Amino acid sequence: MAQTSANPIISDLRDRIQHLEGTAARRTSVLPFGLAELDAQLPGGGLAFGALHEVAGGGNGAIDGAAAALFIGGIAARTTGKVVWCLTRFDLFFPALASVGLHPDRVIFVECDKEETVLASFEEALRYGGLGAVVAELVRLPMTASRRLQLAAEKSGTLGLVIRRWRRQTEASDFGIPTAAATRWRISVLPSEPLPVPGVGRARWLAELMRVRAGEGGEFIIGACDGKGRICLSSDAANRQDQARRSFAQS
Repeated sequence: MAQTSANPIISDLRDRIQHLEGTAARRTSVLPFGLAELDAQLPGGGLAFGALHEVAGGGNGAIDGAAAALFIGGIAARTTGKVVWCLTRFDLFFPALASVGLHPDRVIFVECDKEETVLASFEEALRYGGLGAVVAELVRLPMTASRRLQLAAEKSGTLGLVIRRWRRQTEASDFGIPTAAATRWRISVLPSEPLPVPGVGRARWLAELMRVRAGEGGEFIIGACDGKGRICLSSDAANRQDQARRSFAQS
């Protein structure tokens, strides 16, 4: 029996059967942020490919979603391949996306007439595979729909990114409803990084990791994405933590 189990031909056949049955272990890959404090909160040390990730703006940014879009744009910029971006409101500012490393030439924009079409296009692009990331701007994300999207992402191994954008502030309460997303983030704008001389420093955000599957959330004061989509921890994050919470609560 020992010789049989060690036979490479038998082992290869078992691996093939497992693959055909869909029981072969999947190798999980992640996209790290490159910040030890933040990556430590994420299973595997980064955002999981083959998964759905949800981002919303905080405070006044819940409506325009500008910081959330730039955060997601920076994530997508650090992937390889084309990026599909599904939306109903074609109000993206291309120079802003380029400033975080996502050149419009890499993006295939899918403009839809209604949210149901966004969901359908998002799912189809996730199932297609071979893309760097797929982005969708959504008002609502029902649990059933999010499960379908999560399964589509798992099947192709594609990074699925959802920007929650609302038409009215009251609709932001929908963000509290559970979804199948692997992570859920809220990005709020903070005063820019202080400079030793007069001027405007690097933009800063309060990044709240509100939910992470098989992990713990946290709050991070970060420098906004640079020209390669990279973020950094604010130099005085510890001193500004209380002020950040107050600024967000008052927004």
